[in-house]
Amino acid sequence: MKENALLTTYQEQPNIWDEMFHNDGIRPEYRNFVSAIKHLPDEELTRKDELAKKLFMSQGVTFTVYNSGEGIEKIFPFDIIPRIIQHEEWLHIEAGIKQRLKALNIFLKDIYHQQFIIKDGIIPATLIYSCPQFLREMMNVSVPHDIYTHIAGVDLIRNSDGQFYVLEDNLRTPSGVSYMLENRSITSRLYPDLLPKNNVQPVKNYPDLLFRNLMDLGNRHVSDPTVVLLSPGIYNSAYYEHATLARLMGIELVEGGDLVVHNHHVFMKTTRGLKQVDVIYRRVDDEFLDPLVFRPDSALGVPGIYAAYRKGNVAIVNAMGNGVADDKAVYAYVPQMIKYYLNEEPILNTVPTYQMSDPDLRKMVFERMDQMVIKRTNESGGYGMLIGSSATGEQMQAFREAITADPRSFIAQPIISLSSTPCYLNGVLQPRRIDLRPYALYGPSGIDIVPGGLTRVALQAGSLVVNSSQGGGSKDTWVLGPGGDVVRQ
Repeated sequence: MKENALLTTYQEQPNIWDEMFHNDGIRPEYRNFVSAIKHLPDEELTRKDELAKKLFMSQGVTFTVYNSGEGIEKIFPFDIIPRIIQHEEWLHIEAGIKQRLKALNIFLKDIYHQQFIIKDGIIPATLIYSCPQFLREMMNVSVPHDIYTHIAGVDLIRNSDGQFYVLEDNLRTPSGVSYMLENRSITSRLYPDLLPKNNVQPVKNYPDLLFRNLMDLGNRHVSDPTVVLLSPGIYNSAYYEHATLARLMGIELVEGGDLVVHNHHVFMKTTRGLKQVDVIYRRVDDEFLDPLVFRPDSALGVPGIYAAYRKGNVAIVNAMGNGVADDKAVYAYVPQMIKYYLNEEPILNTVPTYQMSDPDLRKMVFERMDQMVIKRTNESGGYGMLIGSSATGEQMQAFREAITADPRSFIAQPIISLSSTPCYLNGVLQPRRIDLRPYALYGPSGIDIVPGGLTRVALQAGSLVVNSSQGGGSKDTWVLGPGGDVVRQ
């Protein structure tokens, strides 16, 4: 039963999985947290909420919305009620992500080399060759340790059945990990005693794990390889994250103009002259990396960096050409990849996905558009998407015309009922929809996943769109250790 005014005023939504409440009351993993806050006066939670806003403001935790008329940078919205995950549930998620990442990495090596998965008829060749992110320049290029997906962010949702589903894979330049770290830092200020009491697993070692993996990729046989983070610059939406990660790892944050290629080796300009670079953690998209090979009008990359990479003189993280594996049309084939490459059944569920290039599926989707989410295959950030249940007739018609003109660029999925969680908004608890983006690091020594991730929140009532660029926010994600859901008096 809900025990005080804060809890009794909370309105659960029918047919939606609530992360904190179920039919018998509060879920076990939340009981310690609820018992700690239920006797707090309302003004204390409001004080914590205001403190969190001030901390985010003072520390400059921002993101950029390009199409906003409100200015360049915005403070990242944060909710003070954590999202809590049971230990056993996390072990299931972790195993599923590791399995998925292994299969996707093998797929990338295969698709850029022997292409067995095409020859054996598992994936149609036209699907791969029509993908804008498939780079023919990466054919037969050897990458260090055969690892393409060094850093991955896998978006998970929980359906009304309580099961986790993979919504999409982010294998190019996944963002958001700095917000995961900052959320934990803020929460430890708000609830300093609750994290150890609940045996909440730490996430602060992410920069150390990332730095170790980057160092392991250097091939010059020097004890201290030079690692840099290549950023597009201050106007990029994730520049705060670039600066934060570079600072936490103790590496140089550079832009394209800070690097130069000489004799197929990459060097960084310093006050003491040129310094050879061994590993580049790049946050610049493929097409902007090298104007000699890709876009000649790009000033963000480094002329000649592709040739240096191809010769094995520098490691680039993530590998170029990864976008073919997180194309939303290719997503539908990941379960087959897992079976084909690993001879295993998928641990995590995938959402049924309909490719609009199939005339029969396209007809079916047009007939049930109000029950579908339609997405462009290479858009991100919540752009290029139509949610049929809330779309107007004009919007549906515009999508029908766009799909008919270019069916390869669209997929459709049935609307999934994202789980909801209580958020402290305007002094009361209100349900809001959420997803979860854990971050996996794939290095020569294996795959590491810090226990947690970025829980993104659709802050607008009734919305299913959690992206920060579309008005979403986030909250801290607590993964409990063994016995963490035992109620302590």
